Amino acid sequence: MKLTTTVTTDEAASVARVLLDGALNTDTAPDFEKRLQAVTEEGWQLTVLDMRDLDYISSAGLRVIFKAAKQIHSEGRTLAAANRKPHIDKVFEILKALPDMAVFANDEELDSYLTDMQRKVQSGE
Repeated sequence: MKLTTTVTTDEAASVARVLLDGALNTDTAPDFEKRLQAVTEEGWQLTVLDMRDLDYISSAGLRVIFKAAKQIHSEGRTLAAANRKPHIDKVFEILKALPDMAVFANDEELDSYLTDMQRKVQSGE
């Protein structure tokens, strides 16, 4: 799967909105990281990741988001995630519940778990 990003801005409100469409995974995370870095370097007070069209997220994608959030927060600005689908929201819920715990042996094990979990939520299990 691929990932397309579209950026819109509101200069008066100092807001950048990054619409994600597709999958944020090991293959797409490096390009997304560059794109997000370019947006955040513009200094917007609020950067919103609009996830309404995001179909999948892996640990690589989460790392990019959390790295950007840490950087933006250290500069007194905000990174927000909006319009998360239920299976994407579940990933964020799990990670909030285990913020400092390493419960997976490696990235492959984590990605396998995240994939299974997202499929279950999508199928209504």
